[in-house]
Amino acid sequence: MATVRHAHTVWQGDLLKGSGVVTLDSSNLGSYDVTWASRAEQPEGRTSPEELIAAAHSSCFSMAFSNGLAKAGNPPTRLETKADVTFQPGEGITGIHLTVRGEVPGLDADKFQALAEDAKKNCPVSQALTGTTITLTAELA
Repeated sequence: MATVRHAHTVWQGDLLKGSGVVTLDSSNLGSYDVTWASRAEQPEGRTSPEELIAAAHSSCFSMAFSNGLAKAGNPPTRLETKADVTFQPGEGITGIHLTVRGEVPGLDADKFQALAEDAKKNCPVSQALTGTTITLTAELA
């Protein structure tokens, strides 16, 4: 069965001086301020589309990677994944870099790297972002 998640944004004003509030409707976890400055300059307590993409990508990759590791017979004890989404005003999102560090008993570094690459390629968020260059650094703890 397919699932649908919902969020909405209310924006007021023009791009440079306006502001908005993005609300996570499905989870009801909260509302977050967003501005052009928080996107193109410093966050100063506000979020951006790129930060939300980073959150989605790091969690999706972690789920896909943990599943791949378990299917290979080596379920992870712990995975810590960071996603860095680069935004260049005038160009858009120019790249995403995933960094994962994992504790996986009984697994060698080569297999860890291969399964990480597979998760990077096949997690649903990576697939949705196929127009963006996605790179990966993977290491065992």
